[in-house]
Amino acid sequence: MVLTIVEHDDGELDDVSLQALALARDVAEQTGESLDAVAFGPGADAVAEAAGAHGVETLHTVEDDALADYAPEAYGRAVVQCAEELGTEAVIAPGTDRGAETLSHAAAKLDEPMAAEVTDVEVGEAYELTRQRWGGTLIEHSKLTADTNLLTVAANEVSPSETGGDAAAVEPFAPDVDDGDLRVQLTDIEQSDVEGVPLGEARVVVSGGRGTDGDFSELEALVERVPNAALGSSRAAVNEGWRPHDDQIGQTGAKIAPEIYIPAGISGAVQHMVGCKGAENILAINTDPEAAIIQKADYAVIADLHEVAPAIAEELEARGHAE
Repeated sequence: MVLTIVEHDDGELDDVSLQALALARDVAEQTGESLDAVAFGPGADAVAEAAGAHGVETLHTVEDDALADYAPEAYGRAVVQCAEELGTEAVIAPGTDRGAETLSHAAAKLDEPMAAEVTDVEVGEAYELTRQRWGGTLIEHSKLTADTNLLTVAANEVSPSETGGDAAAVEPFAPDVDDGDLRVQLTDIEQSDVEGVPLGEARVVVSGGRGTDGDFSELEALVERVPNAALGSSRAAVNEGWRPHDDQIGQTGAKIAPEIYIPAGISGAVQHMVGCKGAENILAINTDPEAAIIQKADYAVIADLHEVAPAIAEELEARGHAE
């Protein structure tokens, strides 16, 4: 059996969990095993219908009061106990901070290796993996051999797909955790006060870098005229204090996958490109025709962003695309 860790928000599976299920289903089909999932926290049973639609036969729900809030070591122990009870071939987690942290604790407790950022698996005598390294700038082909194969799925690299199955059967699972497993727990969440579409959900992302000289007004105006758009920035702009860290796109910031990404005044350092490599199209605006971002873009405008951004906004308004 292949077990997938899934994450949810108020009973709705997140996108990266759906991507993990797609890869896990492929592994299950190659091994001839069934696909199960484990979900934590209140309302976990509400994801049974969505999980079933993506190929899950049984959803194991952990609703222990002690685990109502995220506790990485306890979650890891629960995954280990669930996997051992079920006789699991592999445990696959979404490529999120929580997914990676939970699975790393499980790997330590099982004394097994863990492979992160996987995009493809070929099952044979060993698991032959394709995975991302160095923030996606290197693709690695490797083999994983273990009693229980543990891996996380690279975010936004595997397309989720439904199978049309019925809702998964729900089976509560009660792990045996002790106080030591709860020494690190989530105690509070601080919501950003930034309004608008979250970067990770936007269909259009416009961002600015050092080339803005701190003036983001034209980019903000462009975002306001485009439906389902969000404003981001480079690390340089954040370091200058021009934008909050919540806006940062890159290896140490947000990872985005919009239909179109418009970086303006951004050089295109490797660390920034890691954050936007999931974009379907890149339209770069820069005065330097030799900038790395120009070489990596699908479309480019060699001009001052303070002239180009207003022109784009005006053209969209003239064509009736403004909100």
